[in-house]
Amino acid sequence: MFMGEYGHSLDPKGRLIIPSKFREALGDRFVITRSLDQCLCIYDMEDWEKFVSRLSDIPYNVKKQRQLVRFFLSGANEVEPDKQGRVLIPANLREAAGIEKDVVLVGVGSRIEVWSAKNWEEMSTSDEINEIAEEMLGNGFEI
Repeated sequence: MFMGEYGHSLDPKGRLIIPSKFREALGDRFVITRSLDQCLCIYDMEDWEKFVSRLSDIPYNVKKQRQLVRFFLSGANEVEPDKQGRVLIPANLREAAGIEKDVVLVGVGSRIEVWSAKNWEEMSTSDEINEIAEEMLGNGFEI
């Protein structure tokens, strides 16, 4: 399970150092793709295969369903970190997530999200979280 928050910067070539704690769990190869939010998602190969399997179960005869599958799979890139633990984030993915230099990697269970530092700051300081928790969890859930 991935958890925690780590700040990093892309180098001039668009490479990102994956924190060693995450690298150990990800293994030698993993997948980076777009997210429904304005960030990127990193999956280890096992969880990526589960995700693709769920996408494959979506009926192909509905246009919106095909678009959703296309969205995730067309942006997916299998990567291998170099000896310094860096991976190249392709330009199209950096653009999709609004990533220029400073990023925040966030462990969220079965995946890692990669946010531009600016977008993460805006999202994580939102006062909406209490409203979201009340709406989604109701009064019976305690934190």
